[in-house]
Amino acid sequence: MIVVGAGIVGLATARELSLRHDGIRIAVLERESEPGTHQTGRSSGVIHAGIYYVPGSLKARLCVEGARELYAYCKERSIPTQRGGKLIVATRPEELLSLDELERRGQANEVPGLRRLSQDEIAGVEPHARGIQGLHSPATGTVDFRRVAAAYADDVRSKGGTVTTSCEVLKIREGESGVEVEHALGRTSARTLVSCAGAWSDRLAVAAGAPADPRIVPFRGGYLRLRPERASLVRSNIYPVPDPDLPFLGAHLTRGYDGEVLLGPTALMVGARDAYNVGRVRPADLWQTISWPGTWRMARRHWRAAASEIRHALRPSALVSEAQRFVPELRPADFVPGPSGIRAQALARDGSLVDDFVLSRTGRCVHVRNAPSPAATSSLALARLIADEVAL
Repeated sequence: MIVVGAGIVGLATARELSLRHDGIRIAVLERESEPGTHQTGRSSGVIHAGIYYVPGSLKARLCVEGARELYAYCKERSIPTQRGGKLIVATRPEELLSLDELERRGQANEVPGLRRLSQDEIAGVEPHARGIQGLHSPATGTVDFRRVAAAYADDVRSKGGTVTTSCEVLKIREGESGVEVEHALGRTSARTLVSCAGAWSDRLAVAAGAPADPRIVPFRGGYLRLRPERASLVRSNIYPVPDPDLPFLGAHLTRGYDGEVLLGPTALMVGARDAYNVGRVRPADLWQTISWPGTWRMARRHWRAAASEIRHALRPSALVSEAQRFVPELRPADFVPGPSGIRAQALARDGSLVDDFVLSRTGRCVHVRNAPSPAATSSLALARLIADEVAL
């Protein structure tokens, strides 16, 4: 059994398969020099509670299940978590209908402890936050997802599996009785394969015979870091009411498991699937983005949001001004440059941003075609769903 990708989803899947099938030999192949290099190790570390997702969707079900199981797993493995909660703040009257919808979704998804806050109650949760109404989720937390992924990898190894790094998969060949993978270190054969390749998932799927739709388009998320002496302005996690037409949550303030506070992320389409530096361009990546019909359809549909994200990426003060809407005491001088990450976002041919987890199959391969946030939160539950699709 081969699993491509040692991010948190790939490792959780390998772990689930090894626990489910005694004696199975699992080989996890990772292109980078260590596990969790990309989305796993470069997120804000939020354990989501399940507020945002359409009831009945995979995201809604797996996020709530996954968060509960992740907290239990971290407790068992002595991995520290910070369950500080999340406050979503409406600062304008026109945002109240969207806040109503988030409350409805959260209740339908059985998010624990969710409650609506009046203007006066907001300060009781976040003393420096201001808004006309809020929604508080005490079950939201933070964790070091790279450490969680490392624990999953240990579980795989304890069951006899292997995690091989610096082993980029180059070709996948399917036959009637199995799969042969050509990679940077040679060739490996197995009866079945699961591809959890993140930003490169569409390429491997298409190479194995899957349809081109959807295409992965990389969005760079840049963060600012709040200076330690000003970190007291943020008690836990403070979010705006998001744009309901986009799968992004808006620029928010996150207090991590280590006490560091980040502002972000931006959501800027970039020219490489690993463009952590905004200036990095890989011609093949750029061509695959601009040649995809969905890219231009999306651009026509969301050009105002795109212009706003360009402004936030180029002018940190513009990003801070967004946060000042709900924490007025913040100033541009309070921030320094922070980390960045890439969201591997599936984009359909019709220009819609795919807003749920997507799996597909080709013969003896299962392909995870879209696994953005809350995939890390959902990793244990999502792994079960993926394992159910594997034919041994």
